[in-house]
Amino acid sequence: MATLVQVRAEVESVYKRESRRILATLIRLLGDFDLAEEAMHEAFFVAVERWQRDGIPASPRAWLVSTGRFKAIDGLRRRARFDRSQTQLMMALEARQEDEVTDQELEDDRLRLIFTCCHPALAADAQVPLTLREVCDLTTEEIARAFLQSPATIAQRIVRAKAKIRDARIPYQVPSLAELPERLDSVLRVIYLVFNEGYSASSGDNLMRNDLSDEAIRLGRLLQQLLPDPEVLGLLALMLLQASRQAARSDENGDLILLDQQDRSLWNRALIAEGSQLVQQALRSQQLGVYSLQAAIAAVHAEAASAEQTDWEEIVGLYDVLLRGWPSPVVELNRAAALARRDGPQAGLLAVEAILARGQLQDYHLAHSARAELCRQLGRLDQARDAYRTALGLTSQGAERRFIERRLSEL
Repeated sequence: MATLVQVRAEVESVYKRESRRILATLIRLLGDFDLAEEAMHEAFFVAVERWQRDGIPASPRAWLVSTGRFKAIDGLRRRARFDRSQTQLMMALEARQEDEVTDQELEDDRLRLIFTCCHPALAADAQVPLTLREVCDLTTEEIARAFLQSPATIAQRIVRAKAKIRDARIPYQVPSLAELPERLDSVLRVIYLVFNEGYSASSGDNLMRNDLSDEAIRLGRLLQQLLPDPEVLGLLALMLLQASRQAARSDENGDLILLDQQDRSLWNRALIAEGSQLVQQALRSQQLGVYSLQAAIAAVHAEAASAEQTDWEEIVGLYDVLLRGWPSPVVELNRAAALARRDGPQAGLLAVEAILARGQLQDYHLAHSARAELCRQLGRLDQARDAYRTALGLTSQGAERRFIERRLSEL
């Protein structure tokens, strides 16, 4: 029989690994976000006692879904004695109580949940925060940082979106092929933001959260099977090409290593080959989109033997195309970094300072880090120090803070 310590460790491990899949399935079964969340937490609480007594089940995830559904029905049965409005919901759930939940349903539930959260009936500015909170378990604070919004604003959007799904009885399903295109942009944006949070965590000591980036890639593959649209291919390619560098992005202490200094022998060649093939497939469609163009840029980096051998001319050209179709100060900042490699640090600095002079990216630490680095290369050390200090004050990410502090120390 497992000890209490062993059972608690297993429950914690299952929670970390499976809780969002379990929640997604419970939302489908119960039809209510808050009820599903309450049921899931009750199921994990019960697991500590039951698993110590009866042993850890062969399929912990299925056990937790079943227990969570039973706990929700039991709770509704008690409430129905005092609130008759709960009776109909309780009876509907009881009628479905014996339905088996297959492994495939458990796997697909997160994709169903994403499409529910990105339903066109929901406010556009609520779709992505709701998905990041419910599907990926990002905190309200993490989502707020990703959107440069206050946590209170993000929390309000999430609450309103949940209420809309409940009151409008928005179906929990992947839309038909005819409905899919109008829902695709939001879904792609969600998956991309999930990947970004995993690839470069917005807070905490660790530079990366591989659980999130791996989940984003899994969702991208599911979406590709459902709809092999050029932009779906482009997004999956972009994520694979970025993920190929994960092993080289930090040292044994978890400290950040910039692209130029990375050991390229550590890059995952299988992911690069798969990503490059998807890029070519997306570009052959001649339907250039924001993700396929970014993937093309990532492919140029991935195929270069070193930073010096990178085709910076092609990268700047691809950024020019991207900016014409999808203007963005962040894309402009990335183009400035490429311009500095092609034309020298002075050209890059002028481009970065033009963005900041317009009042854009003033709260974005990477803009000030880029300015600091270019000033350092030009020997403008006082300006470099000031810009690094500004960047330091704008980030709470441990690895990035340590990197900036090292740069300041060197100066």
